[in-house]
Amino acid sequence: MAGNDSALLAVSEISATNITGPVMANQTFMDQLAGLSATLWENNDLLVLECRIVFTALACIYLGSHAALRRPPSANPPKKGKNGDKGEDRDQEDQFVQGLLPSDAIVFPILAGTVLVGLYYLIKWLEDPDILNKILRVYFSTVSLASMGKLFADSLHFLTGFIFPTVWTAKGGRLYHIDASKRRQLYTTSDSTDQVWDDKKKNPLPGSLSELSLSDAKNSFLWEVRRLLTDQWTVRLSLHGIINEKFKVKFNDILGIVLAIGANVLYYTTESTLLSNIMGYAFSYTGIVMLSPTKFTTGTAVLFGLFLYDIYMVFYTPYMVTVATKLDVPIKLVFEGPKKASMLGLGDIVLPGIFIGLALRFDHYMYYHRQRRLVPVELKIEDESSGQLVTNTQMQRMVVKPDYVNPQGQWGDRFWSTKLGKMLSPDATPALKASAFPKTYFHASMIGYFLAMITTLAALLIYHHAQPALLYLVPGVVFAVWITGALRGELREMLAYTEDGWLDTADTIVEVDGNGNVIREDRDDKSGEKKRAGGKPDAPANIDSIKQKSKELPDEVEPKDGEFKEAEKDSASYPVFLFSIEAPAP
Repeated sequence: MAGNDSALLAVSEISATNITGPVMANQTFMDQLAGLSATLWENNDLLVLECRIVFTALACIYLGSHAALRRPPSANPPKKGKNGDKGEDRDQEDQFVQGLLPSDAIVFPILAGTVLVGLYYLIKWLEDPDILNKILRVYFSTVSLASMGKLFADSLHFLTGFIFPTVWTAKGGRLYHIDASKRRQLYTTSDSTDQVWDDKKKNPLPGSLSELSLSDAKNSFLWEVRRLLTDQWTVRLSLHGIINEKFKVKFNDILGIVLAIGANVLYYTTESTLLSNIMGYAFSYTGIVMLSPTKFTTGTAVLFGLFLYDIYMVFYTPYMVTVATKLDVPIKLVFEGPKKASMLGLGDIVLPGIFIGLALRFDHYMYYHRQRRLVPVELKIEDESSGQLVTNTQMQRMVVKPDYVNPQGQWGDRFWSTKLGKMLSPDATPALKASAFPKTYFHASMIGYFLAMITTLAALLIYHHAQPALLYLVPGVVFAVWITGALRGELREMLAYTEDGWLDTADTIVEVDGNGNVIREDRDDKSGEKKRAGGKPDAPANIDSIKQKSKELPDEVEPKDGEFKEAEKDSASYPVFLFSIEAPAP
């Protein structure tokens, strides 16, 4: 796992100790700390190197955390489109996520230690790690295809959003909407809500580029490129008796996989440090997107378990430093300077990163949680405990959740439709407004990570020894989040928040006090019985006043003779192996 190299250290002891070793060998800690700024000024190349480390780690966590945003349980699923599907919002909900368990606080350090010790003694037994490096390069090149494909695809989506946004604002403040289906750019006048077509803007480009004098063929080509990049493609994979899958992707997803294959082949043949870093960055990015601590308590326990593991492996054993320096594989990010080099283990990005991602999703959850409404309803409860059917009518409150708006993929729209002064609070579209939700816990955890990373680098220069970065990062990130919750009076919400699906229920019945605060909540468990939060199942409840009329299914229509014969003919044949990529219909 990534934690096998969870230490911040110099590539060689020489490059770490020769910076200030002879001068500061006999100085006290305070003297060394006071002279740290002078040391960095004299070794400005080292300062640039450490800034690269901090910036790269923060950027990976920032991007990965935002890519991991999903519909929070405090929001209703997005409304269905014209064809009954939920489009890209549904794709985000179906994104695979691996949740952690409290037992992982024990399992992770044991597994990490086993792998680390095994690699250490394997290196000692082989004496020359080149053979092991070649084997591990092949392994990591294979398993990194999905991670690099995800990183490249999301990068291409990011660029596509800037080239082909859906909205943009002209200098006069007029907001244009780009309608891909009609191949027009529309705007709304101040005295009407109707959208007007601007016949001067015949291509899908924003800003002044929209008025370029191009031929009809070139304009049509640009619209077609936009359609192919933004519409969904269909990939079919079928192997008789084993797999039969059909899923939606975009062209950038396909291109991302192709680029990942090329980068892997190039890495294996050239052993490039840059490609190794890109591969490690992809592992970190995908790990933050796909891993979830599930709860704040679970995340805290797992991080502090690895916190103790990291301290022991770096300070009291030779395992961590030896494996990190001997293996030339993408389990670390290597930063090279003119004279020196440093490396950062992937665990120092992924492990705090998944906790910071949880903090961002909690911000997202609270954003919708504060928008919920309490609606009075009449609740009829049927009680048979006395041997007779008794129906009681009570007035209760029902929590109605707001509808979810997907905030992802709005970078291009924000750039083109928002003035610089309002860049942090865009409101041109509902999606842009939703993307600017308050991120209090996320910002607090990012500041904690930044200060902890600075402390780690200072300790590296003062002690001239490899530092277990989790020694500083775990308290910095975890304490920043919990202290923020305590200051805001939201510890109860933090303890109750979970991503295991328990909170993701339909509109629920609650009881409130005189101030309108929820004091008890009823929810449906998996068996369909009404259950009070934290209590035993209650009597079945029937909410007559909020029943929705279900649409009657149409009667089955018997096929005509010709249709039956055609279906029988089709069922007689089947594909043994099928792989196809279908472009979107024009």
